Parts: sequence; C-alpha cells; structure tokens
Amino acid sequence: MNQNKIEIKVEARVLFIDMNSYFARCEQQANYWLRGRPVGVCVYTGKYGCVISLSTEAKERGLKAGMRLNDAIVQCPELIPVESNPARYRQYHTKIINVMREYCNDVVPKSIDEAILNFSNYENVDPMQMAISIKRDILSKVGDWLTCSVGIAPNAFLAKLASVRGKKRDGLMMITPQNIDAVLGELKLGDLPGIGANMSYRLERAGVKTPLEMRYTPPERLRSIFKSIDGVYWHYRLNFIETNIVAHEYKGMQAMRQISAEKRQHINYIDQLFMTLCLTLEKRMVHHKFYCKSVGFTVRYTDDTRWDDAFTISTPVQDAISLMRMIRIRMAKFEEAAKCGPILNTQISQMRVAVTNFVNNGNMLYSLFEDMDKQETALKTMHQIKDKFGSDKLIRAVEMTDGKVIKDVIGFGSVKDLTDLDYKTT
Repeated sequence: MNQNKIEIKVEARVLFIDMNSYFARCEQQANYWLRGRPVGVCVYTGKYGCVISLSTEAKERGLKAGMRLNDAIVQCPELIPVESNPARYRQYHTKIINVMREYCNDVVPKSIDEAILNFSNYENVDPMQMAISIKRDILSKVGDWLTCSVGIAPNAFLAKLASVRGKKRDGLMMITPQNIDAVLGELKLGDLPGIGANMSYRLERAGVKTPLEMRYTPPERLRSIFKSIDGVYWHYRLNFIETNIVAHEYKGMQAMRQISAEKRQHINYIDQLFMTLCLTLEKRMVHHKFYCKSVGFTVRYTDDTRWDDAFTISTPVQDAISLMRMIRIRMAKFEEAAKCGPILNTQISQMRVAVTNFVNNGNMLYSLFEDMDKQETALKTMHQIKDKFGSDKLIRAVEMTDGKVIKDVIGFGSVKDLTDLDYKTT
C-alpha cells in the first residue's frame, strides 16, 4: 500500500501517534507497583544488560536508552530493572491499533509504538477532536498508564515532527501552512527526524543552516547536497507533499542478539543462540510464505573486531536447518583457509543472521520446487501448533539441547510480522 502523491496538501488531516516510553509504560500498566518509579526495560537484567526503554521517571533522572544496566544503576540507584516482555508489548499494540480503527479505516502501523491515521479522504472531520478522543480512549479502553503524543499535519512527516515537539505541550500539536515557518524557525537541522549529525554538517557546509532555510531550498539544490533523490523527498516533506504513508514490502529480515559477559563464557550457549536466530527467521519466512536466496551472517567480538559473510544461493531456502548448515560450511572453509581458530567462540559480544532476496513460492516453478510446497505446509502447521498450544508441545530434534527447549530470545520484531487477522477482536 502506497498513498504517496506529488501534490501539495494544505489541510492538516494526518495524525501521527507516538506512545510515550512504550515498553516501560506497558510494564507499569501491568504492574501497579512500578507506577511512579524509575523503570528500565532490559533485554536481560544481568550486570551488563542494555537498557532499551526507560520510564518517564527514569528519564527525569538523566538516564538514556542504550546505557548498560550497571552504569544506569550507578547514576540512579533506585532504578528498577525489568526484563523485556515482547508478547505483552504486541498485545497492547494490537489493542491500541484497534482503538484507532474505530475512528479511521486508514491506519498504518509504523512500529510497535507508532502509527499514522490518514483522514484526508474524510469529510467533516475535526482532526484535533479526533486526536483528543483517541488519547482518551487509549487510556480508558487499553490502559490508564498508556499515554501518547499526537501530531497533526498535512503529511505524515510533519505530523511526526508535531508529535515530537508536542510531547512538551500536553502531547498534542498541529502544524499547518499558517504556522510551519514559525515551527521550523525554532529548530536546528538535527531536530528533524531523519537528519543526523553527518547530514547536518553537509547541509551547513552547503549554506543550508536551518530547517526553515531547508524548506525554501529548491529541490534540485537539495538533491545535489544529498547526492540522491532523498534531497527531493526532503523538499516534498517540508512543503506538504506526502512521502511517508507507505507500508513497505519486506526487503529483508534479520535476527540479532547482544551476548552478555556471563553467557558468552559458555560455547554451548553460543551454539544455541545461533540456532535460535535461524529458527526465528524460519518462523517469519513461513508466516509470509517467503524463501530467501541471499544470506548474511555477522559476529562481533569483545575487542570490537567482526567477522562478516554474505552469500547468494541458487535454490531458495526457508528452513532453519538449511540456513545453519550453509553458514557453518562457509565458516569451516574460512577457518581452514585462514588457519584461524573457531569463528564461534567465547569472545563474541553480538551475533546477527539476515536473509533477503526473497521469492514467493507462488511465483516459483512447481516442477522445480514441488517438494518445497510440502515442506512449507509442514513447517507452517508446526508453527501454528506451537503458537496455539505452546512452544514446548511440539519440538524438533534441532530445537533440543540437553533436554531443554531453546527459548526465543529475539525482541518484539517488526509490526510487519502482524497481519490484519492479528488486529481483529474476538
């Protein structure tokens, strides 16, 4: 789905909804004792665990997402670390999206805590009243601790900007053709979502020093500065042309995991993690009926070095066993050629498996892939049984290690893994 059009929109009919401190707020919603306290959600709560979400109370104490847990506790001794609960965040996400769909049929989830509502094709709609009602209904129908910031503008990018700026204005702000220059005039280039330090430096060197100047820079000039079509898109965004309401097809999937100092000491854990990453990608590909023709694998070590590999295969694959086998074969060949130690060792701090170059089984020649159809049916049935009755009710040999089921350690993933069926109420 792509709603982008090369036309100027002057009415502020697009809402961008951004849930505040989402993971931490979900935990505070589920556990009354955590409310009003500084909470840090971590992938794991070991000493060197990474804090991925902070409650408002923790942010007020100067903590930042991405800090190591030990450093965060030194700075804020009263911080309460909580292990992440992806299933909980998905459940609340689904309920929140369903609230939005009571007001608008055109809802595009952008991430687990963000969504766009497009009222451009609606008549007699007061977007400000819609925003107020949605904020109220999320609190009353989903959770009284789940607050959000809503931005309203003629296009999705400016609505997102309004949601960010509106966090300090009771969580509600509107950008219109009448006030946009005043809004942009208060900002620095780095305040624009998507403009980082490097691009800010490049723009400033080219004589574009503020977002307001950027708005009035000709698109051809911005294209030259950005050295790509992105410069033209930035001109569109700042001049009320829609470029951001699009649900992208998958170009690739990846599963990645940080490894704590304690866990990396055990090579069995490293092997299990490698297996789990491949199993996670298998589940996603089965869900979307994809087969991949390109595979990537990366490991980072404690000394900041890394080993990367990427390769393309002639016969598309979907199952974890094939992914694991191909990656291990390539690791073994490299180890033999380089006369080095094992690539999978106890000095790994991060591991990543990626798949891309997808083909849909519906587009493949049946004569060549007739066995794949049977395999996909078997894999799909297996994952449906696991989802309905629990991951421990049906276990393949590859998932067994010392008699224990390997738990999925991947985070919540992309909302693109959710389908319309996930948002339907029962």
